[in-house]
Amino acid sequence: MPEEQKYVYGPVPSRRLGRSLGIDIVPFKVCTLDCVYCQLGRITRKTIERSDYVPIEPVLAELTQRLADGVDADFITIGGSGEPTLNSHLGKLVKAIKEITNIPVAILTNGTLLYRQDVRADCAKAEVVLPSLDAGDAQTFGKINRPHRDISIEKLASGLCAFREEFTGQIWLEVFVVEGLNTDIDQITKIKGLIERIRPDKIHLNTAVRPTADAHVRKVKAEKLQVIAGHLGTSCEVVADFSVRPQTRHFKTTAEDLLSMLKRRPCSLKDVCAALGIGRNEAIKYITYLQRRGLIDSDEKNQTLFFKAN
Repeated sequence: MPEEQKYVYGPVPSRRLGRSLGIDIVPFKVCTLDCVYCQLGRITRKTIERSDYVPIEPVLAELTQRLADGVDADFITIGGSGEPTLNSHLGKLVKAIKEITNIPVAILTNGTLLYRQDVRADCAKAEVVLPSLDAGDAQTFGKINRPHRDISIEKLASGLCAFREEFTGQIWLEVFVVEGLNTDIDQITKIKGLIERIRPDKIHLNTAVRPTADAHVRKVKAEKLQVIAGHLGTSCEVVADFSVRPQTRHFKTTAEDLLSMLKRRPCSLKDVCAALGIGRNEAIKYITYLQRRGLIDSDEKNQTLFFKAN
């Protein structure tokens, strides 16, 4: 197999961003939270300290090559396998991306560091910022998100409010619901109260459809999601199964593309076909190739088989 790209992956089909070309700028599972529903498993390092985890030069080199190959993407999304705002080069990276492409930049963040002015300034360089809010009080925040000891629900909410005051772009707030943890009417009412303070442009309601860090996490049924969305207001949309437009492929699909994608998120066979713009039989060929080499494994969730990197 060719040498793996370390920082750029996809495009992957995103239920929120269409075809998303990902950029990973922190080590695996270095984060401010340890969410029970995380599709990447348990955290490896919980921290709030920003650092120069990844220099931007090799990231830009990989991105430039992928763009030269003719990649088809709706967004360049800085996110990946950890909390991207922990990288102190974030602002420089966004600025540099804008100098080489007109594809809009999105930042996928849990929002916990937006209480910091430098983080807000970095994120404000993007067109869209997608933070999270999964709880309406400290107790539920602790149960679902298991934050760093210096992060509180009020610090998260206040940071999001401050960012709203400064940011002229789009804020698409994700609310991730877990059956039995944050789905009762009292909790939804508290979350709605915080949302009214934050004033996001969109609210995306999500639940666990892929394998999660904690096995006990249960998805919320579609009917209940619609009820919760109704409580959260007209700007709330249930994040349905993604639909992506066909990709005009100008670069060679390889097993490496698939492996790079599976290192960041578990994918079903349908996901793989949509992400790589290939048919079912070709997708199975690449999956089988990686399975035989012990590079990927599979896990069933909600009657769907998901593939993930080992």
